[in-house]
Amino acid sequence: MSQNDQTIGSSNSAGSANYAWLSSYPEGVNWDETYSSAPLYELLDKSVERFPKHVCTNFLGRTMTYSEIGDQVNAIAGALQRIGVTRGTKVGMFLPNCPTFIIYYFAILKAGGVVVNYNPLYTVEELSFQVKDSETKIMITLDLKVLFEKVEKLLENGVLERAIVASFTSLLPGAKATLFKLFKGKEIAHPERSAQKSKIILAADLPIEGEAYKPVDIDPAKEIAVLQYTGGTTGTPKGAMLTHSNVRINALQVISWAPELLDGEERVFGALPFFHVFAMSVVMNYGVAKGAEIIIMPRFVVDDALKLIHKTKPTVMPGVPTLFNAMLNHPKLKKFNLSSLKFCLSGGAPLPLEVKENFERLTGCKVVEGYGLSETSPVATCNPLHGKVKKGSIGMPVPATVVSLRDLDDPTKEVPQGEKGEICIKGPQVMLGYWQRPKETADVFVGDFLRTGDVARMDEDGMFTIEDRIKDLIICSGYNVYPRRIEEACYTHPDVEEVTVIGIKDEYRGEAPKAFVKLKVSGSTTADELMAHLAKSLSKIELPAAIEFRDELPKTMIGKLSKKELKAEEEAKAKAASA
Repeated sequence: MSQNDQTIGSSNSAGSANYAWLSSYPEGVNWDETYSSAPLYELLDKSVERFPKHVCTNFLGRTMTYSEIGDQVNAIAGALQRIGVTRGTKVGMFLPNCPTFIIYYFAILKAGGVVVNYNPLYTVEELSFQVKDSETKIMITLDLKVLFEKVEKLLENGVLERAIVASFTSLLPGAKATLFKLFKGKEIAHPERSAQKSKIILAADLPIEGEAYKPVDIDPAKEIAVLQYTGGTTGTPKGAMLTHSNVRINALQVISWAPELLDGEERVFGALPFFHVFAMSVVMNYGVAKGAEIIIMPRFVVDDALKLIHKTKPTVMPGVPTLFNAMLNHPKLKKFNLSSLKFCLSGGAPLPLEVKENFERLTGCKVVEGYGLSETSPVATCNPLHGKVKKGSIGMPVPATVVSLRDLDDPTKEVPQGEKGEICIKGPQVMLGYWQRPKETADVFVGDFLRTGDVARMDEDGMFTIEDRIKDLIICSGYNVYPRRIEEACYTHPDVEEVTVIGIKDEYRGEAPKAFVKLKVSGSTTADELMAHLAKSLSKIELPAAIEFRDELPKTMIGKLSKKELKAEEEAKAKAASA
């Protein structure tokens, strides 16, 4: 993808007629779009200029306008510069969803720093690895014990140099702040009493008075805005180097995909965690770029989410399949009005067609499945909002993006249309590489294309359907079996709420699929009944060797169904049996 300081777009426009997706590209969306190159924080600056009095954040009932957010960002950017943040300084964000996240995110960027996102559920050991690997110098957090005590330990161990601690209760409306202190006071930490207080700056004590921040002259296409840690295709944590252009343009690509949504008039529901690349781009940066009101939930609780949607009437809701599923299976769902929703973007995991259709039927809202990864900032493909829907499809490339399916044995060769190949992506949202890992960076690129490790087919309309991850393949008696196909078949049973399929050791076949199933509250099907149902659509080689029912299935922080815990359990069982 050609990039320069003026515009960034498709480098293949001369041959674009050869791309199958152009024949069915959504009306009103230009695949050959070009995007100007600018710092990421320009998204906020433009909305502050255009919509100063519009609400930017709505957090537990307390609202702040774009003008108020912009003023705080500029003041804190200057304060960060005065305490030593300069071009390239790595600043960590160890925060739940809250206005503090948005303010410090853009302030760090304006000061010239690099945002490093941290998962609030990480252990001290996991945090220590990422702090050292990323060279994070300062960590931003809240005075909640569940967060502060981990940061305090990093300071105590000498892993982290300094921390800035903001007040949680100061974010709340007056009455809620008082009630929180009264009934949940034990959850509040007191950093001013910490043995590490010499390394701690209270946000209230930041030197915000004085000169405004000094703009830093950066090259948006080459300088890192965000280090986003990911397991990538190997599982080893690595920092994806996302430039200002990568992240900014990805938000604009999502905006291009839904041209009917209006600047300054939308309300985006923010239940997914901002530290995760999906919510960072399609909730926070998208919302800011649209001049939208961002309705922020500190964490997703289905009861609270439904009440909040009913009350605040959001129009856009990015989510993961388990979020939509949880809402659909809520016993009192009919009490809540979800009809304000216009556009829901699902990502992070495959979206079962039944979940999509049921949610659309309930709300009248379009739910479209997108696809991407941390290395692509993250959105690379999406289904069109209008027109034909194909079961299991991840859609087609978003503007200025090329998807090429490559031979599984030789990624330099493209496979013919209709045949399966590894998804490889080229576009302005593709990362520079992995932080301080030249070998891993070289391994994940083939020419200008990023190798994803996902296997897909492209149909005659240029729509892509994932068959599975390369490393998630189950080989049964020499035949390839794809867990996603089995999972989709399970979801067609009316009693199934969630399902995850993994490969387990099998003496006869080498490997065999095993399905872990959570039934709906009203569900009562047995393993034999479910197996009979699956036999209607799966070949004998694809049928699970075992079905295990669980009350809950393991999930990641953003609500994706997770396989690694189940694989570890099965491996431990196999080891114990052979001992």
